[in-house]
Amino acid sequence: MSVPAGLRPATAPPVPAPGAATPVRRAVDWRIRFTVLGLIWGFSFLFIKVGTEAFAPLQVTLGRMVFGTVVLVAALIVKRDRLPRGKWAWLHLTVAALLLNALPFSLFAYAELTIPSTLAGICNATTPLWSMVVSVVALSEDRPTRQRFAGVGLGFLGVLTVLGAWQGFSGQDPAGTAMALIAAASYAVGWAYVRRTLAGSGNSNLAMSGSQLLLGTIQLAVITPFFTSMPTSFPLLSVLSVLALGALGTGIAFLIQYGLVAEKGPTIGAMVTYLIPVVATAAGVLLLHERLGWNEPVGAAVVLAGAALTQLRPRKARKARTAAGTPQP
Repeated sequence: MSVPAGLRPATAPPVPAPGAATPVRRAVDWRIRFTVLGLIWGFSFLFIKVGTEAFAPLQVTLGRMVFGTVVLVAALIVKRDRLPRGKWAWLHLTVAALLLNALPFSLFAYAELTIPSTLAGICNATTPLWSMVVSVVALSEDRPTRQRFAGVGLGFLGVLTVLGAWQGFSGQDPAGTAMALIAAASYAVGWAYVRRTLAGSGNSNLAMSGSQLLLGTIQLAVITPFFTSMPTSFPLLSVLSVLALGALGTGIAFLIQYGLVAEKGPTIGAMVTYLIPVVATAAGVLLLHERLGWNEPVGAAVVLAGAALTQLRPRKARKARTAAGTPQP
Protein backbone atom coordinates (compact mmCIF):
# COMPACT_ATOMS: atom_id res chain seq x y z
CA MET A 1 0.00 0.00 0.00
CA SER A 2 0.88 3.62 -0.26
CA VAL A 3 3.05 5.68 2.03
CA PRO A 4 2.29 9.35 2.67
CA ALA A 5 4.46 12.27 1.60
CA GLY A 6 8.06 12.35 2.66
CA LEU A 7 8.18 8.57 2.60
CA ARG A 8 9.32 6.21 -0.06
CA PRO A 9 6.64 3.62 -1.00
CA ALA A 10 7.59 0.10 0.02
CA THR A 11 5.19 -1.58 -2.33
CA ALA A 12 3.71 1.40 -2.93
CA PRO A 13 2.95 1.47 -2.00
CA PRO A 14 5.18 2.59 -0.64
CA VAL A 15 9.83 3.29 2.78
CA PRO A 16 9.98 6.34 5.01
CA ALA A 17 13.13 8.41 4.84
CA PRO A 18 14.63 8.37 8.33
CA GLY A 19 14.57 11.73 10.02
CA ALA A 20 17.44 11.02 12.38
CA ALA A 21 20.79 9.35 11.88
CA THR A 22 20.87 7.77 15.34
CA PRO A 23 19.21 4.32 15.47
CA VAL A 24 16.23 4.08 17.80
CA ARG A 25 15.61 1.06 20.02
CA ARG A 26 11.99 -0.06 20.49
CA ALA A 27 10.27 -2.14 23.16
CA VAL A 28 8.95 -4.63 20.57
CA ASP A 29 11.52 -6.45 18.44
CA TRP A 30 11.71 -5.10 14.86
CA ARG A 31 11.08 -8.58 13.38
CA ILE A 32 7.71 -8.73 15.09
CA ARG A 33 6.81 -5.23 13.89
CA PHE A 34 8.01 -6.11 10.38
CA THR A 35 5.73 -9.17 10.31
CA VAL A 36 2.78 -7.19 11.68
CA LEU A 37 3.28 -4.54 9.00
CA GLY A 38 3.29 -7.17 6.24
CA LEU A 39 0.14 -8.75 7.67
CA ILE A 40 -1.69 -5.42 7.91
CA TRP A 41 -0.84 -4.33 4.37
CA GLY A 42 -1.45 -7.82 2.98
CA PHE A 43 -4.90 -8.01 4.60
CA SER A 44 -5.78 -4.55 3.27
CA PHE A 45 -6.82 -6.07 -0.05
CA LEU A 46 -9.23 -8.41 1.75
CA PHE A 47 -10.63 -5.42 3.67
CA ILE A 48 -11.21 -3.57 0.38
CA LYS A 49 -13.05 -6.55 -1.10
CA VAL A 50 -15.32 -6.94 1.93
CA GLY A 51 -15.92 -3.20 2.14
CA THR A 52 -17.03 -2.95 -1.49
CA GLU A 53 -19.63 -5.67 -0.90
CA ALA A 54 -21.76 -3.07 0.91
CA PHE A 55 -20.37 0.34 -0.07
CA ALA A 56 -19.40 2.10 -3.28
CA PRO A 57 -15.63 2.13 -3.99
CA LEU A 58 -15.36 5.87 -3.36
CA GLN A 59 -17.15 5.44 -0.04
CA VAL A 60 -14.72 2.72 0.98
CA THR A 61 -11.80 4.96 0.05
CA LEU A 62 -13.26 7.97 1.86
CA GLY A 63 -13.83 5.91 5.02
CA ARG A 64 -10.30 4.58 4.77
CA MET A 65 -8.88 8.09 4.49
CA VAL A 66 -10.97 9.43 7.37
CA PHE A 67 -9.92 6.72 9.81
CA GLY A 68 -6.28 6.87 8.68
CA THR A 69 -6.22 10.64 9.12
CA VAL A 70 -7.67 10.35 12.63
CA VAL A 71 -4.79 8.05 13.64
CA LEU A 72 -2.07 10.33 12.26
CA VAL A 73 -3.63 13.53 13.60
CA ALA A 74 -3.82 11.88 17.03
CA ALA A 75 -0.11 10.99 16.73
CA LEU A 76 0.67 14.59 15.76
CA ILE A 77 -1.15 15.87 18.85
CA VAL A 78 0.60 13.40 21.16
CA LYS A 79 4.03 14.30 19.74
CA ARG A 80 3.14 18.01 19.66
CA ASP A 81 4.40 18.21 16.10
CA ARG A 82 3.45 21.19 13.96
CA LEU A 83 1.90 21.17 10.50
CA PRO A 84 3.93 22.29 7.45
CA ARG A 85 4.02 26.00 6.68
CA GLY A 86 3.99 27.79 3.36
CA LYS A 87 1.52 27.73 0.48
CA TRP A 88 3.87 25.85 -1.83
CA ALA A 89 4.28 23.00 0.65
CA TRP A 90 0.50 22.64 0.88
CA LEU A 91 0.13 22.84 -2.89
CA HIS A 92 2.67 20.06 -3.42
CA LEU A 93 1.06 18.01 -0.64
CA THR A 94 -2.29 18.36 -2.41
CA VAL A 95 -0.83 16.83 -5.57
CA ALA A 96 0.92 14.12 -3.51
CA ALA A 97 -2.38 13.30 -1.77
CA LEU A 98 -4.00 12.73 -5.16
CA LEU A 99 -1.18 10.59 -6.58
CA LEU A 100 -0.32 8.58 -3.46
CA ASN A 101 -3.70 8.24 -1.78
CA ALA A 102 -6.97 9.40 -3.33
CA LEU A 103 -6.34 8.09 -6.86
CA PRO A 104 -4.65 4.72 -6.20
CA PHE A 105 -6.85 3.87 -3.21
CA SER A 106 -9.95 4.53 -5.33
CA LEU A 107 -8.59 2.57 -8.31
CA PHE A 108 -7.88 -0.48 -6.14
CA ALA A 109 -11.39 -0.29 -4.69
CA TYR A 110 -12.95 -0.10 -8.16
CA ALA A 111 -10.66 -2.86 -9.43
CA GLU A 112 -11.76 -5.26 -6.71
CA LEU A 113 -15.35 -5.03 -7.92
CA THR A 114 -14.29 -7.30 -10.79
CA ILE A 115 -10.97 -8.93 -9.86
CA PRO A 116 -9.98 -11.07 -6.83
CA SER A 117 -8.17 -9.49 -3.92
CA THR A 118 -5.28 -11.89 -4.62
CA LEU A 119 -4.74 -10.38 -8.07
CA ALA A 120 -4.98 -6.83 -6.67
CA GLY A 121 -2.27 -7.66 -4.12
CA ILE A 122 0.01 -9.03 -6.84
CA CYS A 123 -0.57 -5.96 -9.04
CA ASN A 124 0.41 -3.79 -6.07
CA ALA A 125 3.76 -5.59 -6.00
CA THR A 126 4.61 -4.05 -9.40
CA THR A 127 5.13 -0.65 -7.76
CA PRO A 128 8.96 -1.02 -7.61
CA LEU A 129 8.97 -1.80 -11.34
CA TRP A 130 7.04 1.38 -12.14
CA SER A 131 9.25 3.29 -9.70
CA MET A 132 12.37 2.31 -11.62
CA VAL A 133 10.84 3.40 -14.94
CA VAL A 134 9.61 6.71 -13.51
CA SER A 135 12.88 7.44 -11.70
CA VAL A 136 14.88 7.04 -14.90
CA VAL A 137 12.63 9.57 -16.63
CA ALA A 138 11.98 12.04 -13.81
CA LEU A 139 14.95 11.81 -11.45
CA SER A 140 18.25 12.67 -13.10
CA GLU A 141 20.34 11.14 -10.31
CA ASP A 142 19.02 7.67 -11.08
CA ARG A 143 21.15 6.04 -13.77
CA PRO A 144 19.69 2.96 -15.49
CA THR A 145 21.77 -0.20 -15.61
CA ARG A 146 21.38 -3.38 -17.58
CA GLN A 147 20.52 -5.18 -14.36
CA ARG A 148 17.71 -2.77 -13.53
CA PHE A 149 16.30 -2.88 -17.05
CA ALA A 150 16.42 -6.67 -16.85
CA GLY A 151 14.49 -6.45 -13.60
CA VAL A 152 11.74 -4.40 -15.26
CA GLY A 153 11.52 -6.83 -18.16
CA LEU A 154 11.44 -9.82 -15.82
CA GLY A 155 8.84 -8.17 -13.62
CA PHE A 156 6.42 -7.47 -16.44
CA LEU A 157 6.96 -10.99 -17.78
CA GLY A 158 5.77 -12.06 -14.33
CA VAL A 159 2.68 -9.86 -14.72
CA LEU A 160 1.84 -11.62 -18.00
CA THR A 161 2.31 -14.96 -16.24
CA VAL A 162 -0.03 -13.93 -13.42
CA LEU A 163 -2.67 -12.89 -15.95
CA GLY A 164 -2.26 -16.09 -18.00
CA ALA A 165 -1.72 -14.08 -21.21
CA TRP A 166 -1.27 -17.23 -23.31
CA GLN A 167 -4.84 -18.32 -22.53
CA GLY A 168 -6.78 -15.09 -22.80
CA PHE A 169 -5.75 -13.63 -19.41
CA SER A 170 -7.23 -16.54 -17.42
CA GLY A 171 -10.70 -15.02 -17.45
CA GLN A 172 -9.59 -11.99 -15.41
CA ASP A 173 -11.35 -8.71 -16.10
CA PRO A 174 -8.98 -6.57 -18.23
CA ALA A 175 -10.44 -3.26 -17.00
CA GLY A 176 -10.16 -4.20 -13.33
CA THR A 177 -6.63 -5.49 -13.81
CA ALA A 178 -5.64 -2.32 -15.67
CA MET A 179 -6.99 -0.16 -12.83
CA ALA A 180 -4.94 -2.09 -10.27
CA LEU A 181 -1.78 -1.71 -12.37
CA ILE A 182 -2.45 2.01 -12.89
CA ALA A 183 -2.87 2.36 -9.12
CA ALA A 184 0.57 0.81 -8.61
CA ALA A 185 2.02 3.16 -11.24
CA SER A 186 0.39 6.12 -9.50
CA TYR A 187 2.34 5.30 -6.35
CA ALA A 188 5.56 5.44 -8.38
CA VAL A 189 4.68 8.76 -10.02
CA GLY A 190 3.63 10.18 -6.66
CA TRP A 191 6.89 9.21 -5.02
CA ALA A 192 8.91 10.79 -7.83
CA TYR A 193 6.86 13.96 -7.43
CA VAL A 194 7.48 13.99 -3.67
CA ARG A 195 11.23 13.61 -4.18
CA ARG A 196 11.21 16.46 -6.68
CA THR A 197 9.14 18.91 -4.66
CA LEU A 198 9.13 18.06 -0.95
CA ALA A 199 12.54 16.54 -0.19
CA GLY A 200 14.43 18.62 2.36
CA SER A 201 11.42 20.72 3.29
CA GLY A 202 12.41 20.72 6.96
CA ASN A 203 9.08 19.29 8.11
CA SER A 204 8.84 15.97 9.92
CA ASN A 205 7.64 12.89 8.03
CA LEU A 206 4.75 12.57 10.46
CA ALA A 207 3.61 16.16 9.87
CA MET A 208 3.89 15.79 6.09
CA SER A 209 2.04 12.48 6.11
CA GLY A 210 -0.77 13.63 8.39
CA SER A 211 -1.24 16.76 6.28
CA GLN A 212 -1.27 14.72 3.07
CA LEU A 213 -3.91 12.32 4.35
CA LEU A 214 -6.01 15.25 5.54
CA LEU A 215 -5.85 16.82 2.07
CA GLY A 216 -6.70 13.50 0.42
CA THR A 217 -9.69 13.13 2.72
CA ILE A 218 -10.93 16.58 1.71
CA GLN A 219 -10.52 15.70 -1.98
CA LEU A 220 -12.62 12.57 -1.61
CA ALA A 221 -15.20 14.26 0.63
CA VAL A 222 -15.82 16.78 -2.15
CA ILE A 223 -16.01 14.22 -4.98
CA THR A 224 -17.80 11.25 -3.38
CA PRO A 225 -21.31 12.81 -2.97
CA PHE A 226 -21.46 13.55 -6.71
CA PHE A 227 -20.82 9.92 -7.74
CA THR A 228 -22.48 7.89 -4.97
CA SER A 229 -25.69 7.83 -2.97
CA MET A 230 -26.10 7.27 0.74
CA PRO A 231 -25.86 3.54 1.62
CA THR A 232 -29.17 1.94 2.56
CA SER A 233 -27.57 -0.38 5.10
CA PHE A 234 -24.38 -0.65 7.12
CA PRO A 235 -23.45 -4.35 7.48
CA LEU A 236 -21.18 -4.82 10.49
CA LEU A 237 -18.53 -6.84 8.63
CA SER A 238 -18.15 -4.25 5.87
CA VAL A 239 -18.06 -1.38 8.37
CA LEU A 240 -15.36 -3.13 10.40
CA SER A 241 -13.39 -3.81 7.21
CA VAL A 242 -13.37 -0.13 6.25
CA LEU A 243 -12.43 0.81 9.82
CA ALA A 244 -9.55 -1.67 9.79
CA LEU A 245 -8.48 -0.56 6.31
CA GLY A 246 -8.18 3.04 7.49
CA ALA A 247 -7.06 2.82 11.11
CA LEU A 248 -4.74 -0.16 10.63
CA GLY A 249 -3.79 -0.21 6.95
CA THR A 250 -3.43 3.54 6.47
CA GLY A 251 -2.77 4.94 9.95
CA ILE A 252 -1.11 2.51 12.33
CA ALA A 253 0.79 0.76 9.51
CA PHE A 254 2.52 4.03 8.66
CA LEU A 255 3.53 4.57 12.28
CA ILE A 256 4.94 1.04 12.45
CA GLN A 257 6.93 1.51 9.26
CA TYR A 258 8.17 4.92 10.34
CA GLY A 259 9.57 3.32 13.50
CA LEU A 260 11.07 0.41 11.55
CA VAL A 261 12.98 2.67 9.19
CA ALA A 262 14.12 4.95 12.02
CA GLU A 263 15.58 1.89 13.79
CA LYS A 264 16.77 -0.41 10.99
CA GLY A 265 17.03 1.82 7.91
CA PRO A 266 15.23 1.98 4.55
CA THR A 267 16.57 -1.35 3.23
CA ILE A 268 14.75 -3.34 5.93
CA GLY A 269 11.66 -1.17 5.47
CA ALA A 270 11.59 -1.91 1.74
CA MET A 271 11.69 -5.68 2.27
CA VAL A 272 8.05 -5.66 3.40
CA THR A 273 7.26 -5.36 -0.32
CA TYR A 274 7.97 -9.06 -0.70
CA LEU A 275 5.70 -10.12 2.15
CA ILE A 276 2.56 -8.20 1.12
CA PRO A 277 1.50 -10.26 -1.96
CA VAL A 278 2.09 -13.51 -0.05
CA VAL A 279 -0.24 -12.40 2.75
CA ALA A 280 -2.80 -10.96 0.31
CA THR A 281 -2.88 -14.23 -1.65
CA ALA A 282 -3.18 -16.41 1.47
CA ALA A 283 -5.96 -14.22 2.89
CA GLY A 284 -7.91 -14.21 -0.37
CA VAL A 285 -7.70 -17.97 -0.83
CA LEU A 286 -8.28 -19.04 2.78
CA LEU A 287 -10.84 -16.47 3.92
CA LEU A 288 -12.58 -15.35 0.72
CA HIS A 289 -12.24 -18.72 -1.06
CA GLU A 290 -10.82 -17.11 -4.17
CA ARG A 291 -9.55 -19.44 -6.87
CA LEU A 292 -5.79 -19.60 -7.34
CA GLY A 293 -4.20 -21.08 -10.45
CA TRP A 294 -0.60 -22.24 -10.70
CA ASN A 295 0.33 -19.23 -12.83
CA GLU A 296 -0.55 -16.66 -10.16
CA PRO A 297 1.96 -17.67 -7.44
CA VAL A 298 4.59 -18.45 -10.06
CA GLY A 299 4.04 -15.12 -11.79
CA ALA A 300 4.05 -13.29 -8.45
CA ALA A 301 7.44 -14.83 -7.63
CA VAL A 302 8.77 -13.62 -11.00
CA VAL A 303 7.36 -10.12 -10.36
CA LEU A 304 9.09 -9.96 -6.97
CA ALA A 305 12.37 -11.23 -8.45
CA GLY A 306 12.20 -8.48 -11.05
CA ALA A 307 11.37 -5.90 -8.39
CA ALA A 308 14.39 -7.04 -6.37
CA LEU A 309 16.66 -6.54 -9.38
CA THR A 310 15.40 -2.97 -9.87
CA GLN A 311 16.20 -2.19 -6.23
CA LEU A 312 19.86 -3.19 -6.48
CA ARG A 313 22.45 -0.47 -7.03
CA PRO A 314 26.21 -0.41 -7.52
CA ARG A 315 28.00 -0.65 -4.21
CA LYS A 316 29.53 2.84 -4.40
CA ALA A 317 26.21 4.52 -5.14
CA ARG A 318 24.54 2.60 -2.33
CA LYS A 319 27.19 3.72 0.15
CA ALA A 320 26.90 7.33 -0.98
CA ARG A 321 23.14 7.34 -0.52
CA THR A 322 23.40 5.71 2.88
CA ALA A 323 25.95 8.30 4.02
CA ALA A 324 23.67 11.08 2.78
CA GLY A 325 20.73 9.65 4.70
CA THR A 326 18.52 9.38 1.61
CA PRO A 327 16.33 6.37 0.82
CA GLN A 328 17.51 3.87 -1.77
CA PRO A 329 15.02 3.17 -4.58
